[in-house]
Amino acid sequence: MADSDSAGTLSTLIRSRRSVRDFRPDPIPADVLDAVLADANWAPSWSNTQPYRLAIASGELRDRIAAQLCDNFDHAMAAQKNGLLGRLKLLLTRRGLPDGDFDTRFEYPRDLQPRRRDTGHGLYALLGIDRKDSAARDLQMRRNFEFFGAPTALFLFAHRGLREFSVLDAGIWLQTLMLSAHAHGLATCAQGALATWAGPVRQAFAIPTPYRLICGVSIGYASDHPVNQYNPGRASPSELWLRRSTVTRSSP
Repeated sequence: MADSDSAGTLSTLIRSRRSVRDFRPDPIPADVLDAVLADANWAPSWSNTQPYRLAIASGELRDRIAAQLCDNFDHAMAAQKNGLLGRLKLLLTRRGLPDGDFDTRFEYPRDLQPRRRDTGHGLYALLGIDRKDSAARDLQMRRNFEFFGAPTALFLFAHRGLREFSVLDAGIWLQTLMLSAHAHGLATCAQGALATWAGPVRQAFAIPTPYRLICGVSIGYASDHPVNQYNPGRASPSELWLRRSTVTRSSP
């Protein structure tokens, strides 16, 4: 039964959760991670199908996947900087060539660009990274593939048979996981970039054929780094509401 106390607690959790980009190396106690995953398991899904699967990497396995992802990133960046010759080498050797189940490289729609730019500018300004400092920007991007120092990385897969709806259900699961993690004193960062290369994850886990990697999540304990206080804000609810159509339709 809902009450004002539980509603207030939930509201606080929702509004205080942040995407953390610098973690302490402290491992997550098994019982804490199990409790978070058990909560996430209660997320609603289409006909209760739970059309998602999760791969969990920590310890040596986490380090190995991180090293492989960073190697791919380094080769991709080198190819990009070396122009046509670099891209040809990338295609020939395939080292660093994205092999994800989804293409994470695309242009943002024009109407979504302003919030994306504002968020990026605010984040890099906090980190002291100039817009023209491509080397520093690349290093910060590389941190994605180091899981921002988190001791555990999660990889979320969605069943392709339910198309967009399995991705929707996976998103609901992910939000449930992140809120439970926050309630248990853990921090998270959901990362679409971790879907750029699926190979290292597929090599490490037995992934059923119908499942596609859609994102990763770094999870652990937040450090005291100022970046973890970054708050890009949100639109007011009214900005997201659709106006009623002024077009009237005649009866048949």
